[in-house]
Amino acid sequence: MTKKFSLLNNLLSVFYPRLCLSCGDVLQENEEHLCLNCQLHLPETDSHKVENHPLEQIFRGRVPVENTYAFLSFRKGNCVQEILHQLKYKGNKEVGAYLGEMYGKKLHAKGRLADADCILPIPLHPKKLRIRGYNQSEWIAKGLSKGLQIPYDTHILMRSTFTETQTRKSRFSRWENVKEVFAVTDGDAIAGKHVIVCDDVLTTGATTEAAVRKILEVPGTRVSVVTLATAQ
Repeated sequence: MTKKFSLLNNLLSVFYPRLCLSCGDVLQENEEHLCLNCQLHLPETDSHKVENHPLEQIFRGRVPVENTYAFLSFRKGNCVQEILHQLKYKGNKEVGAYLGEMYGKKLHAKGRLADADCILPIPLHPKKLRIRGYNQSEWIAKGLSKGLQIPYDTHILMRSTFTETQTRKSRFSRWENVKEVFAVTDGDAIAGKHVIVCDDVLTTGATTEAAVRKILEVPGTRVSVVTLATAQ
């Protein structure tokens, strides 16, 4: 049965080859989503490797965040832009889990977030979720959960208001657009706990800040932020 399955996969790969999301080359049998060369050359921030990384400054003076980590550096035209485009708009949600797990393992190996209790992905409004069909941040959280060995929950943090896209807004406009859009549905579940807020990309931090503020209204909570990428 296994041999037949392998033969079928080989046949399908002739007509529908699996391609690297970054360079477009055909993936080898032992490669997933990205070829080995592209994996080795991912533009990592190394924010989990050093103390007082510049990324830690983004929320300073705005909202108390324990730690801020991002896996990759997003720049216009670089491979991360294409990966995020595939993740958010082309249905390649599995790459979110794949890279999330990869980064979770890196964080775990460095002893980062060892005392965290749960991971909460930034939610989509139900209307946008119906349009897209999935929440990319949830898939990243799923991978992080596996890599960090920390559970994730998709029901505690909810988005109660539909908002316009943030892409072309200024920092102030982004904040005005999202400052009251989140709600915590079960405060008792996170009271007194260290919560990781997870998202796909960190730009001005307005959306993440709004979510963090809402979580911190629950007594005794502490919050760290982990994203797949950052434009900082």
